Amino acid sequence: MVQLNKKLHINKKWASNAHFFLYLKGREMDKIRVEELLTPILLSGGFELVDVEYKQEGGTFFLRVFIDKEGGLSLDDCALVNEELGTILDVEDVIPNEYTLEVSSPGVERPLKKIEDYKRFAGQRARLKLYKPLEGKKDIVGVIDSVEDSRIRLIEDKTNTSIEVDLKDIAKSNLKVW
Repeated sequence: MVQLNKKLHINKKWASNAHFFLYLKGREMDKIRVEELLTPILLSGGFELVDVEYKQEGGTFFLRVFIDKEGGLSLDDCALVNEELGTILDVEDVIPNEYTLEVSSPGVERPLKKIEDYKRFAGQRARLKLYKPLEGKKDIVGVIDSVEDSRIRLIEDKTNTSIEVDLKDIAKSNLKVW
Protein backbone atom coordinates (compact mmCIF):
# COMPACT_ATOMS: atom_id res chain seq x y z
CA MET A 1 0.00 0.00 0.00
CA VAL A 2 1.33 3.44 -0.91
CA GLN A 3 0.30 6.49 1.07
CA LEU A 4 0.53 10.16 0.19
CA ASN A 5 -0.88 12.93 2.37
CA LYS A 6 -2.94 15.45 0.39
CA LYS A 7 -3.98 18.79 1.84
CA LEU A 8 -7.05 20.20 0.17
CA HIS A 9 -9.09 23.31 0.89
CA ILE A 10 -12.70 22.84 1.98
CA ASN A 11 -14.84 23.75 -0.99
CA LYS A 12 -18.58 24.21 -0.47
CA LYS A 13 -19.50 23.88 -4.15
CA TRP A 14 -20.20 20.23 -4.86
CA ALA A 15 -20.36 18.47 -8.19
CA SER A 16 -23.44 19.69 -10.01
CA ASN A 17 -24.63 16.20 -10.94
CA ALA A 18 -23.74 14.38 -7.75
CA HIS A 19 -25.51 11.06 -7.28
CA PHE A 20 -24.09 9.39 -4.21
CA PHE A 21 -22.30 10.82 -1.20
CA LEU A 22 -20.32 9.21 1.58
CA TYR A 23 -21.18 10.97 4.84
CA LEU A 24 -18.73 11.42 7.69
CA LYS A 25 -19.67 13.72 10.55
CA GLY A 26 -21.19 16.40 8.32
CA ARG A 27 -18.58 16.13 5.58
CA GLU A 28 -19.43 14.57 2.28
CA MET A 29 -17.60 13.21 -0.72
CA ASP A 30 -19.22 12.48 -4.07
CA LYS A 31 -18.12 8.88 -4.66
CA ILE A 32 -19.49 8.71 -8.21
CA ARG A 33 -17.63 11.91 -9.16
CA VAL A 34 -14.40 10.50 -7.71
CA GLU A 35 -14.90 7.24 -9.65
CA GLU A 36 -15.64 9.21 -12.84
CA LEU A 37 -12.38 11.11 -12.43
CA LEU A 38 -10.27 8.05 -11.62
CA THR A 39 -11.60 5.48 -14.10
CA PRO A 40 -10.22 7.01 -17.36
CA ILE A 41 -6.76 7.46 -15.82
CA LEU A 42 -6.73 3.88 -14.59
CA LEU A 43 -8.04 2.40 -17.85
CA SER A 44 -5.42 4.27 -19.88
CA GLY A 45 -2.72 2.58 -17.79
CA GLY A 46 -4.28 -0.88 -18.03
CA PHE A 47 -5.69 -0.81 -14.50
CA GLU A 48 -9.14 -1.65 -13.19
CA LEU A 49 -10.88 0.36 -10.46
CA VAL A 50 -12.11 -2.23 -7.96
CA ASP A 51 -13.41 0.05 -5.22
CA VAL A 52 -13.17 3.48 -3.58
CA GLU A 53 -13.53 3.87 0.16
CA TYR A 54 -13.59 7.10 2.20
CA LYS A 55 -13.30 6.66 5.96
CA GLN A 56 -12.33 8.53 9.07
CA GLU A 57 -10.10 6.61 11.46
CA GLY A 58 -9.13 8.48 14.57
CA GLY A 59 -8.79 12.07 13.46
CA THR A 60 -7.58 11.23 9.95
CA PHE A 61 -9.60 10.84 6.76
CA PHE A 62 -8.49 8.17 4.27
CA LEU A 63 -9.35 7.87 0.60
CA ARG A 64 -8.57 4.27 -0.30
CA VAL A 65 -8.46 3.32 -3.95
CA PHE A 66 -8.30 -0.40 -4.72
CA ILE A 67 -6.98 -1.25 -8.17
CA ASP A 68 -6.04 -4.37 -10.10
CA LYS A 69 -4.57 -5.29 -13.44
CA GLU A 70 -4.08 -8.40 -15.53
CA GLY A 71 -1.07 -10.26 -14.16
CA GLY A 72 -1.17 -8.50 -10.78
CA LEU A 73 0.15 -5.26 -9.32
CA SER A 74 3.62 -4.18 -8.28
CA LEU A 75 4.61 -1.57 -5.72
CA ASP A 76 5.75 0.63 -8.61
CA ASP A 77 2.24 0.36 -10.14
CA CYS A 78 0.68 1.58 -6.89
CA ALA A 79 3.18 4.45 -6.57
CA LEU A 80 2.58 5.56 -10.18
CA VAL A 81 -1.21 5.43 -9.80
CA ASN A 82 -1.00 7.25 -6.45
CA GLU A 83 0.91 10.11 -8.08
CA GLU A 84 -1.47 10.36 -11.05
CA LEU A 85 -4.62 10.16 -8.94
CA GLY A 86 -3.29 12.59 -6.37
CA THR A 87 -2.69 15.17 -9.08
CA ILE A 88 -6.18 14.91 -10.61
CA LEU A 89 -7.85 14.94 -7.18
CA ASP A 90 -5.91 18.10 -6.28
CA VAL A 91 -6.94 19.83 -9.50
CA GLU A 92 -10.61 18.83 -9.26
CA ASP A 93 -10.79 19.47 -5.49
CA VAL A 94 -13.56 16.91 -4.84
CA ILE A 95 -12.44 15.80 -1.37
CA PRO A 96 -13.84 18.21 1.23
CA ASN A 97 -11.01 18.02 3.78
CA GLU A 98 -7.43 16.95 4.44
CA TYR A 99 -6.98 13.23 3.75
CA THR A 100 -4.46 10.46 3.15
CA LEU A 101 -4.61 8.82 -0.26
CA GLU A 102 -3.89 5.09 -0.27
CA VAL A 103 -3.65 3.03 -3.44
CA SER A 104 -3.44 -0.74 -3.13
CA SER A 105 -4.45 -4.12 -4.45
CA PRO A 106 -7.83 -5.45 -3.29
CA GLY A 107 -6.05 -8.58 -2.01
CA VAL A 108 -6.76 -12.27 -2.57
CA GLU A 109 -10.26 -12.00 -1.08
CA ARG A 110 -11.11 -9.06 -3.32
CA PRO A 111 -14.61 -7.61 -3.31
CA LEU A 112 -17.04 -8.54 -6.06
CA LYS A 113 -19.08 -5.47 -7.01
CA LYS A 114 -20.14 -5.72 -10.64
CA ILE A 115 -21.71 -8.53 -12.64
CA GLU A 116 -18.49 -8.59 -14.70
CA ASP A 117 -16.58 -9.51 -11.51
CA TYR A 118 -18.73 -12.62 -11.05
CA LYS A 119 -18.23 -13.60 -14.71
CA ARG A 120 -14.47 -13.07 -14.45
CA PHE A 121 -14.21 -15.19 -11.31
CA ALA A 122 -16.60 -17.98 -12.33
CA GLY A 123 -15.33 -21.28 -10.94
CA GLN A 124 -13.87 -19.60 -7.85
CA ARG A 125 -15.18 -19.58 -4.31
CA ALA A 126 -17.07 -16.53 -3.02
CA ARG A 127 -18.90 -15.32 0.07
CA LEU A 128 -22.14 -13.40 -0.39
CA LYS A 129 -23.87 -11.45 2.35
CA LEU A 130 -27.48 -10.71 1.45
CA TYR A 131 -29.76 -7.85 2.47
CA LYS A 132 -32.49 -10.33 3.39
CA PRO A 133 -32.56 -14.11 3.82
CA LEU A 134 -32.86 -16.34 0.78
CA GLU A 135 -33.97 -19.89 1.59
CA GLY A 136 -33.33 -18.96 5.25
CA LYS A 137 -29.74 -17.78 4.64
CA LYS A 138 -28.19 -14.31 4.63
CA ASP A 139 -24.58 -15.51 4.39
CA ILE A 140 -23.72 -17.90 1.55
CA VAL A 141 -20.34 -19.41 0.70
CA GLY A 142 -19.84 -21.40 -2.47
CA VAL A 143 -18.33 -21.68 -5.92
CA ILE A 144 -19.57 -19.28 -8.60
CA ASP A 145 -21.14 -21.68 -11.08
CA SER A 146 -22.64 -19.35 -13.69
CA VAL A 147 -23.78 -15.80 -14.32
CA GLU A 148 -26.71 -14.82 -16.50
CA ASP A 149 -28.01 -11.25 -16.75
CA SER A 150 -27.99 -10.09 -13.11
CA ARG A 151 -28.36 -13.60 -11.63
CA ILE A 152 -25.44 -15.40 -9.98
CA ARG A 153 -25.64 -19.15 -9.43
CA LEU A 154 -23.45 -20.64 -6.69
CA ILE A 155 -22.87 -24.21 -5.63
CA GLU A 156 -23.13 -23.81 -1.87
CA ASP A 157 -20.31 -25.34 0.18
CA LYS A 158 -22.42 -26.69 3.05
CA THR A 159 -25.13 -28.41 1.02
CA ASN A 160 -23.48 -28.84 -2.40
CA THR A 161 -26.71 -27.49 -3.90
CA SER A 162 -27.29 -24.74 -6.43
CA ILE A 163 -28.60 -21.38 -5.25
CA GLU A 164 -29.41 -18.33 -7.41
CA VAL A 165 -29.04 -14.77 -6.18
CA ASP A 166 -29.82 -11.51 -7.95
CA LEU A 167 -27.04 -8.91 -7.83
CA LYS A 168 -29.41 -6.31 -6.31
CA ASP A 169 -29.96 -8.61 -3.30
CA ILE A 170 -26.24 -8.77 -2.43
CA ALA A 171 -25.14 -6.39 0.33
CA LYS A 172 -21.48 -7.42 0.21
CA SER A 173 -19.50 -10.06 -1.62
CA ASN A 174 -15.90 -11.15 -1.98
CA LEU A 175 -13.74 -14.01 -3.17
CA LYS A 176 -13.16 -16.54 -0.41
CA VAL A 177 -9.89 -18.42 0.05
CA TRP A 178 -10.24 -21.96 1.39
